[in-house]
Order: sequence, then structure tokens, then C-alpha cells
Amino acid sequence: MWFKNLVLYRLGAWKDSAESLSERLSHRPLQSCTGSDLQRNGWLPPNDEDFVYTLPPHLLICLGIEKKLLPASVIAQQARQRAEEFEHTRGYKPGRKQMKDIKEEVTDELLPRAFSVQRRTYAWIDPQNQWLVVDSANPGRAEEVLETLRKCGVEFSAAPLRTRLSPVTAMTQWLVEDTLPAVFTIDQDCELRARQDERMKVRYAHHSLEGAEIRQHVQGGKEVSRLALTWGQKISFVLDEALQLRRLSPHDILSESSNAGEEAFDNDFTLMTGEFSHLIRDLVEALDGVDER
Repeated sequence: MWFKNLVLYRLGAWKDSAESLSERLSHRPLQSCTGSDLQRNGWLPPNDEDFVYTLPPHLLICLGIEKKLLPASVIAQQARQRAEEFEHTRGYKPGRKQMKDIKEEVTDELLPRAFSVQRRTYAWIDPQNQWLVVDSANPGRAEEVLETLRKCGVEFSAAPLRTRLSPVTAMTQWLVEDTLPAVFTIDQDCELRARQDERMKVRYAHHSLEGAEIRQHVQGGKEVSRLALTWGQKISFVLDEALQLRRLSPHDILSESSNAGEEAFDNDFTLMTGEFSHLIRDLVEALDGVDER
């Protein structure tokens, strides 16, 4: 199991052992939505019965979210029908408050019959190197993991990773001044945005980024907000302005693990944490280190 996206947090002192963390999470397991629930969250075992999967010093946890599928269009359609019945019976159209009550009534009636879907958000905790990494392209989902951890009584501090050199400044320099550290190579995707108006943007996909055209955009006031990179000829990804890594794609690494079941999970997690630890270290160094302020 390899993370596809990385939201990076700088972790403070971590007190819980794997056993104590698992005990805390076990008090808030994911439970199915009942009648009027639109959504529920809770913890799931990442691989086996325990709520924490561990290969010291690394910890892996999994937040499950179950959500009812109830499209707004379905509610609106049913509410319109109720409003027509209301008007036919009473001789006048329902007002704003009455329409709100009708929609709430329709929602309450439809929820128990709605289908549910479940998604999982994994988080990797590395107390030794002070990283908490969430596998998500959505920062809101990453924050949900941290918030739910705290609701379980887990005491920790974690802040989004900040570096001394901003990703936007660094990516622009790498592209225009060819200052990218040798362990990284630039691929063929990027996005540039105007400094004064973020709506003005230019995207390149599967396109050489070595031409004069890119430099002209930068000279015209644009900065690089996303850049596709490859690290160590092993892992490709897209770095964005918020220091999130997206679309991670390992090269010829997964084939090194050919076992099945628990052993394969161990091997994959060992490989992933090992490679990602070095990738994060090199990326932070390329951005002049962690900004601890």
C-alpha cells in the first residue's frame, strides 16, 4: 500500500506508544450510519485487528468515513412535489421558512433509505523524524484526521510543514535558473500563475519546460505554482505551492515486494516509509530546511 498524495505536518513530541494509541482509537471505531445520520467517522484497522499498524518507529492509522448518498437534486425534486401539494391543499405557495421545513422533512424521510459509501484516509506517523503524513489530496480531510485523533485524547502538536524557502520561489528558480539539486529532475508538467491575479494561469502538460517560452512567462510576472518532479529516478510527483505532494508514482519499486498477505504489507510499508523518508528529507533540504518559527 503506497500513499498517492502527501499532506505533510511537522510533529512535536509524541507520547503514545503503539499499544496506547491503539487503545485510544479503539474507543472510537467507525460505526455505520443510522437512520438520520448523513455521515460518520471513526477508526478502522489499517491491515489487521489492531487500530495501529506498526513497524518501529513508524505507525500507520486509518480513519474511516461513511457517508449517505443523498444528492441535492433528489431532495430538491421531492421538495418541489411537496410544495405543489402544499399549494394545491392550502391555496398559496409555501414561504421561505415553510420550504426549509419541507426540505428538512424530505431529507429525514430519505436518509434511512439512502445507500452508504465508505472511504479511508491513511496517516503515517514517524515520531523519530517528527513527521505526520496524511495520504490525501484534500487538506480538509487531513485536518479531519488530526481533529479525530485529538477527540480520542491523543495529545500532540502538529503544524503544516513550512520551509525557509517557499515552494513557489524555489520552483520558479529551479525552472528558470536551473538550480534544482541533482537528486531531482524536472518532468513535463507545470502551472504558472500571475503574481497579481491568480486567475491568470498557464498550464503545461506533457510538454518540454526547457524553452524560452517559460522564461518569458516568468519575466512577465508569473510564478510556478505546480511542478512535476522525479526524485532519485525512483518516484515521480507533483509539488504544489502549499508544499503538498500529489500523484506520487513509484518507478520499479513495487516489484521488489512479491510476497502475499501480511508479509507483502510489511514489505510495502517498509519500502514506502524508507523511500518517502529520504524523499521528504531531500525535498526539505532543497527548500533550505524547516522553518521552525
